[in-house]
Amino acid sequence: MITVDSLGIYFHLGGLILPLRFYGIILVSGAFVAGYLAALEARRRGQNPELVWDGILWALVGGIVGARLWHILTPPPSMVAIGLTTQWYLTHPLDALAVWNGGLGVPGAVAGGLLGLYLFTRRSKLTFLEWADIAAPALALGQAIGRWGNFVNQELYGAPTTLPWAISIDAAHRVPGFTDPALKFHPLFLYESIGNLLICLALLYLARRYAERLKPGDLILIYLLLYPVLRFLLEFIRLDSSQLFSLNANQTLMAVVALAAALLLARRHQAVRRYQLKARGPE
Repeated sequence: MITVDSLGIYFHLGGLILPLRFYGIILVSGAFVAGYLAALEARRRGQNPELVWDGILWALVGGIVGARLWHILTPPPSMVAIGLTTQWYLTHPLDALAVWNGGLGVPGAVAGGLLGLYLFTRRSKLTFLEWADIAAPALALGQAIGRWGNFVNQELYGAPTTLPWAISIDAAHRVPGFTDPALKFHPLFLYESIGNLLICLALLYLARRYAERLKPGDLILIYLLLYPVLRFLLEFIRLDSSQLFSLNANQTLMAVVALAAALLLARRHQAVRRYQLKARGPE
């Protein structure tokens, strides 16, 4: 027998129930579409597109591990309130491994995914920065698709609002303090999805329009500037943000990453500009 609800499809085999969550389907779909885009980019750059499907496995494993570690280290206040703290996870390893119960952080996913890609390129004797540039637009596209999994799970919503596109959240999925059934909320997942899609399109445009001026690693640095700025701004209206040392963990990290990426971009292109002026000599 097969049953369906708002969260997924369930296969009943005797006394065994095998769930197929829509959240997981959406995440896998996002990874597949991202891989397809990366393969197109690899072919356009004269690289073997088949390498994308080998590398994406490394990136996915690294991304899942990184996402789970970030969640364990920075659990949101609503989970801390019910006892799911960092200390709890560290003393209950089975719960720490249970990613199917929820709890994945995008900052950790990006860091872990890039680490996985780095290990793959080292193993395959490829240039990491070149392949990171190939992956950058695909990464943003995968995030744009994956955020719709938050819609299915009724998570990643923002502060209450009366805007026409506000969404309703079931009582079971609301954070404490927002129990009024008349309240509607910012669809934060939608804002981030649209923002990531625009980042993807911007990176594809830059890769073509300024191909001769971009250095290897520029696209991934631009991603590491644009996405953190997007996430930093959205954190202002997010509910249940993770805290670390009394600071918004995600917002603080995003500010540091965006600043570092901006400085690196400016420095490497300033060095190029100085070299060009020196080569031209006095006029």
